[in-house]
Amino acid sequence: MKEQLDPTHIMQTATAFWPSKVLLTAVEFDLFTTLGDKSMTAQQLGDTLGLHPRGTYDFFDALVALKFLNRDGDGPQGQYKNAPETDAFLNKTSPTYAGGMLKMLNSRLFGFWNDLGTALKTGKPQNEIKHSGKPMFEELYSDEERLGQFLEAMSGLQATSFKMLSEKFDFPKYKTVSDIGGALALLSRVIGEDHKHLTFSTFDVPAVAPHAQKHIDAAGMSDRITVVSGDFFKDDLPKADVITMGNILHDWNLEKKKILINKAYDALQEGGAFIAIGNIIDDARRENVFGLLMSLNMLIEFGDAFDYTGAEFREWCTEAGFKRFDIINLAGPSSAAIAFK
Repeated sequence: MKEQLDPTHIMQTATAFWPSKVLLTAVEFDLFTTLGDKSMTAQQLGDTLGLHPRGTYDFFDALVALKFLNRDGDGPQGQYKNAPETDAFLNKTSPTYAGGMLKMLNSRLFGFWNDLGTALKTGKPQNEIKHSGKPMFEELYSDEERLGQFLEAMSGLQATSFKMLSEKFDFPKYKTVSDIGGALALLSRVIGEDHKHLTFSTFDVPAVAPHAQKHIDAAGMSDRITVVSGDFFKDDLPKADVITMGNILHDWNLEKKKILINKAYDALQEGGAFIAIGNIIDDARRENVFGLLMSLNMLIEFGDAFDYTGAEFREWCTEAGFKRFDIINLAGPSSAAIAFK
């Protein structure tokens, strides 16, 4: 008997931007923060958010069906409340808030992905550079407010993976860590909280320094985390027992990836470890959907930048002189690729 083919998967993928936009819009409206630990009817929540009544039930009930909201009861008396995950990660009052990344996805990347076809045909970025002529980071660093928003977005996304790295990697055998492209010093703060014997350098461009220092001071870790400013393509990296790069390598083309790997090798003490955190693609390129889509996102953002497999990381690091390698699985599609000097 001939197999009955089913178009469900095709249609679910083709319309995947519908649930995406529902969630991103909810974050744009700060819906989950508005609810907090309360329950509200559709009319109460809609009035608080300033929504027209036509869409409120469809909007809120879609979020229920998507498991982002829970609802007690049905109809006008039904009470909406946050699901545990949205309360933890999309409520601004939560210490694990990660909504900054979703706000950036909504305000920037959602529109840029409409030009994926152009990117695939031209190999050119489809972000701000199309309109201003300036590369993304140059445009970002010129606007203090947008830079702060970007840094917060990146931090929210990475916190869980940094915590898992802190628990899974053998940090007790080392004394010093240099985090390259350290942004708000989140990696240093998370790992430093667990491993009191470590001292850190967090290295990034000068525009980032005051943002990082503010967070370091608030954490009470200014005696253990030093902010170092520079350009990691022009300047030597701060020497350490461990060099980390959290979602840095994928921002660059192969030539620049290899420059950064060589700089990490040169900055490491003998016996040290280079840790590249990212959405490491499985070697057969069949399983890590998010890593593959993120690599397409790098095409849209930078043109020649791309995500990479563990085998590729090992090949590049072997060329630089590293002798031993490991992969540690972190949160979701994220992993730490590790090369030992």
